[in-house]
Amino acid sequence: MSENLPPTIDPMAAARWQLAAPAQSPWLHEEVGRRMEDRLQWICRTPKTWCDWQPVRGGIQAHTLVVQRYPQAQCHVVEVAPRMQAVAQAQWAKPWWKSGWGGAKTWVEMPAKGSVEMLWANMALHHQAQPMRMLQAWHDALAVDGFVMFSCFGPDTAKELRQLYVQMGWPAAGHSFTDMHDWGDMLVQAGFAEPVMDMETITLTFATPERLLQELRELGCNLHPQRFAGLRGKAWLNALHRAIDQHLRVDSSEGQIALTFELVYGHAFKPAPRVAVERESAVSLDQMRSMLQKGREQGLR
Repeated sequence: MSENLPPTIDPMAAARWQLAAPAQSPWLHEEVGRRMEDRLQWICRTPKTWCDWQPVRGGIQAHTLVVQRYPQAQCHVVEVAPRMQAVAQAQWAKPWWKSGWGGAKTWVEMPAKGSVEMLWANMALHHQAQPMRMLQAWHDALAVDGFVMFSCFGPDTAKELRQLYVQMGWPAAGHSFTDMHDWGDMLVQAGFAEPVMDMETITLTFATPERLLQELRELGCNLHPQRFAGLRGKAWLNALHRAIDQHLRVDSSEGQIALTFELVYGHAFKPAPRVAVERESAVSLDQMRSMLQKGREQGLR
């Protein structure tokens, strides 16, 4: 699958969103992070170093849960946007005299290549115009046998609102989200091994259309290339409120407005590099070190 196909995202709009997104963790991101952290109980290996990728939006409370699970693990926090970096610095970058002696430390900076044993990325991928670049950056940061844990929205997210926009003859309500099977293929393409993908759906209910739209604005924005080209007036907003009120209220939710969210979870390992056997083969120094280390570990088993 090409990285220029789903998700269908306007690259310039995605870049603007990265700079303008609220520097806080939406409630739903925190809930997804809590559920993903619970899955760490099935991972036998305890990482000594890990990286949290964009945790300001991904979940500050979720970050704390991972720290509590791995209290001795050193951590790198990666934020790209300046406003997010400032929040991360204030949240996690403590002076040495406040960090304590011998405790785990947190650096708000990109980790060195091949230096972390777990990469944690909660609710970041679905806003990427070129997600393969992010997957490859994760692969680069991980040490051999390190693993990635990530989550994102799946294609059934806000399906009721998408259908409503079609019925009203409006442009797409939002950009497309990638299916979990495609994420598995992309993980392999990026160099990961043994990807495990699963998903779940949850339904959130809202008392009013205004409350639903407020929640969606906190979660993200419409990055579809064929979205509405300009601003809409109060008349259109009132029409949207009426349409939501009429079509999205369901009896099974006590008459409240219901909206579906599909949550995709992914997990994969970084395998030892493989070198094709030819008459002449070039092996980098880093590859040679990884293969030798892997050989020593297998010899001790």
